[in-house]
Amino acid sequence: MRFTARPVRVTFPRPSRSTPLENPVEILAFGVQADERPLIERAFREHHPVRCLDVFLNQDTAPIAAGHEIVSSSVNADLGAGVLEILAAGGTRMVAQRSTGFNNIDLDVAERLGMTIARVSSYSPYAVAEFAWTLAMAVNRRVVRASTRTRDSTSASTA
Repeated sequence: MRFTARPVRVTFPRPSRSTPLENPVEILAFGVQADERPLIERAFREHHPVRCLDVFLNQDTAPIAAGHEIVSSSVNADLGAGVLEILAAGGTRMVAQRSTGFNNIDLDVAERLGMTIARVSSYSPYAVAEFAWTLAMAVNRRVVRASTRTRDSTSASTA
């Protein structure tokens, strides 16, 4: 008897984009750079209101999050014990980090405070390889130097 595998197609129902949430929670995003802002706003447009800040999350900026249940942070955020305690005291229940690492987060304190921590689970190895190759080509072709000369209107013959 010979076994032949048939491909199985599994589909999951997609949530309707036209149905707004009953009680959307505003997300406060720290450390958002200018090029990230439109992407973040578009991603959450029909799901949750999002407020983007260009300041990084640390001991001094954590009080800004008071009243926000969800905070999004960048890789440069300081999520040590002091910051997490300030966030929890202000009502924050979830921190979503926009990177794969979590070495900047005190996970024991977060667990003690009952906070949920989310992060990017992994990056595509193809994306990492393409980025590395792009950087190598930029060095080889002297892209940064050419860009600087173009910006400064310095021609190659006079430099």
